[in-house]
Parts: sequence; C-alpha cells; structure tokens
Amino acid sequence: MPNQNNNALAEALQRGILQLGLSVSREAQERLLAYLALLVKWNKVYNLTAIRDPQQMVCHHLLDSLAVMPHLNAGRWLDVGCGAGLPGLVLAICQPDWHITLLDSNSKKTGFVQQVIIELGLRNAQVCCARVEDFQATEKFQGIISRAFTELGDFLCITRHLIADDGRWVAMKGLPEKELPGVPEDCAVEQIVPLVVPGLNAARCLVIATPGEKHD
Repeated sequence: MPNQNNNALAEALQRGILQLGLSVSREAQERLLAYLALLVKWNKVYNLTAIRDPQQMVCHHLLDSLAVMPHLNAGRWLDVGCGAGLPGLVLAICQPDWHITLLDSNSKKTGFVQQVIIELGLRNAQVCCARVEDFQATEKFQGIISRAFTELGDFLCITRHLIADDGRWVAMKGLPEKELPGVPEDCAVEQIVPLVVPGLNAARCLVIATPGEKHD
C-alpha cells in the first residue's frame, strides 16, 4: 500500500479508537496496521474476506473487533471460527497480557493466522486447525468468543466442553433476538450489549452468556 494510503488508514484507525473511547498504544496501532497489510496481501490469493478495500477493513474488521474489548475480562480466551483472525488477533495485539487461542477448520485461514503470529511476534497467541467439536484443551477457557460463526444456540452447545465453570461466552452478532429461543437450558444469557462501531452502518451487539448446571 502506498504511503499516502497508509497514512489515511492510520488516521482512520486512530480516529475510530478515539470514538470508541479506547486507549491503544502507538505500538499496538502499528501492529494492527501491519496485520491489515498482511490481510490485504494474502486476501488476493486466499480469499480470506469478501471486503477488498483497506479503508473498509479498518471499520469492518479492526474497529468492529476493538469495540468488544471493554466488555471482556482478562484471561485465557478461545476465538472459535476465527477465520482470518477476527477478533482474536486484534485482541492479542492490544492485550499482550491475555492469552488467545484461535481455532478454525479452514487450513488456509489458520495458515494465514499462523503467519501473522510469526511476523508480528505475538507470543500470547496460538492457532489450531480443527473442528471445534473435536478440539480438546488441557485447561478450560475463561472466555470463548465468536464473530459470524454460527447461530447462538449451536455456538454454546458445541463449545460447552471448553468453557470454565465461571467462564463467559461472548457472541458478536447483528440482531440476535431470533436466536435467543435456541439457547440451551444449561446456559443463561446474561446480557445483550449494543455496540456502535465507527464507520459501520449496521446493527452490532454482544450476547454474553454463562454456563449453568448441565442437564442429563
């Protein structure tokens, strides 16, 4: 990307961060833009995202992922169906004290995520290529997040074996009301948080759920 375009992307990112009321270090912002550059480069070959315009990627991908940060607790997170690394890589870049595991069954996408982890030196992130139903973790996660992965009820069911007893699920959604009846009996929707993403003219919210007792 030409320098002029790079400056425009940096300004759009910084402006959006200010609008979200977040504090993101200069180093983290530079890493976010380096991630974006890799996404643009790899997208030409591997079709990682339908969005081609880097300016649109800033709001649709970076700011959309950053908007969830104030509603997440520190700890060990699993990003299910991470695709090109959203929101997991954004969280890993901005929260170096958190540990993020990114999971997807598409080897091209996990290959890209692994390359980003290597090139950006993200020591707090790891990626695994597997179906979530088959994935096992030595330690359960304090948080499990998804973005455009599957319906809410299915998301909770297929990740139930991975959540800690005091953990929280966070599903990034548009309008989730139609999905709420599908929530399993052993899970409870704790909160639905509306989000405003700078530059994005679409409904966004977080559905936050917690595990209850399992029913036989």
